[in-house]
Amino acid sequence: QVQLVESGGGLVQPGGSLRLSCAASGFTFSSYAMRWHRQAPGKERELVAHITTAGGRTNYADSVKGRFTISRDNAKNTVYLQMNSLKPEDTAVYYCNAHRGIGYDYWGQGTQVTVSS
Repeated sequence: QVQLVESGGGLVQPGGSLRLSCAASGFTFSSYAMRWHRQAPGKERELVAHITTAGGRTNYADSVKGRFTISRDNAKNTVYLQMNSLKPEDTAVYYCNAHRGIGYDYWGQGTQVTVSS
């Protein structure tokens, strides 16, 4: 049974930091590119960060570039999102996604991140 379980969300003040984790099971984690997406109220889901299977290449949305860092530990079947210098506009539900192509696309349930003073 495929599972992606996100953790680490919460309430943080502007300028603060959070580290999200996503623990994977039920599939060959190291064969999947991993992504973090987010969806704010009333907005479409957007891709925030992407990391290749071995972690050799990463990509970020312009809105988070220089503030967020995606990483993975294939030995622990876990992907992370380090979020620094958080802004109120980063408030959203953050979703972990494993992707290998059509028909091989798994999603977590999401974790809420709220940036507010």
